Amino acid sequence: MFDDKSILITGGTGSFGKKFALKVLEENNPNKIIIYSRDEYKQYMMRREFEEYEDKLRFLLGDVRDKERLNRAFYDVDIIIHAAALKQIPAAEYNPIEFIKTNIYGAENIINAAIDNGVEKIIALSTDKAVNPVNLYGATKLVSDKLFISGNAYVGDRNTSFSVVRYGNVAGSRASVIPFFKNLIDKGAKSLPITDSRMTRFWLTLDESVNLVFKAIEESKGGELYIQKCSSFKVTELAKAMNPNAELENIGIRPGEKLHEVMITAEDSRSTYEYDDHYIIYPDLDWWKFKNNSILPDGKKVKDGFIYSSDNNKKWLDSENLKNLIKDIDIIY
Repeated sequence: MFDDKSILITGGTGSFGKKFALKVLEENNPNKIIIYSRDEYKQYMMRREFEEYEDKLRFLLGDVRDKERLNRAFYDVDIIIHAAALKQIPAAEYNPIEFIKTNIYGAENIINAAIDNGVEKIIALSTDKAVNPVNLYGATKLVSDKLFISGNAYVGDRNTSFSVVRYGNVAGSRASVIPFFKNLIDKGAKSLPITDSRMTRFWLTLDESVNLVFKAIEESKGGELYIQKCSSFKVTELAKAMNPNAELENIGIRPGEKLHEVMITAEDSRSTYEYDDHYIIYPDLDWWKFKNNSILPDGKKVKDGFIYSSDNNKKWLDSENLKNLIKDIDIIY
């Protein structure tokens, strides 16, 4: 699938970018993988980490806010994975314009540069925070998702397509609660703070998130929004798995935080189809139906009113399941 292809990853020095690049390099023979990001130190560290693949890797310093730099970077690129974003919820509330510049205007720049350079396929990474957003970060990602989906309306007769992959916090990532708990436990904490005892989350590994992007690259025609099927867990069960003797201190939900991760809303159900290990939300837009009238989803249409959230899931993990799963993940601080 990636043999002889030129691939560019925005925000490529992050955990997703590194895992994606490694999997492509181990299993395929790409022409090159371009890591496009702002942080020269992270690029330096990744270059050292991937030293055996130095003939296949290129490192470009640049910002998604910079239209001219993107236009140059996208020249002769076949596939783009857009992973760059500002993500910290409290920082977004204090610096809203900066998040808008990166997450929204940056998305617009990528769409225009990709179309102008004839890039074949663009996959943008999204988040559960974009679903019925309650914070500014989620609102910017909702707009970004809609920009990428609608980007397909502007490609004309070019062989360019845009799709989105949505998932929640990856287990063990900096944004997840696992490294936070582990850091407290390593320091000898006798109690673990729980924002709300009712809180649930989806369990998604980094490998699963990468595999879903692989599937989107291989199968998407343009306009699809992919969602991985996951197991759910209660945050209280996660705390028990990490330290069964710790007291759980209920500290209250934080501003901009949700009790449950929501991936598909009742409104989305009208155009959502179920597959073996994922869901796809197709655009419910006139231009898409006209453009893709020959493309018929081969999945199973979900029932109207269907909601996919971490509290109404069919698959659940308890503390024993979680204890075993945690052993197999990399925890990133």
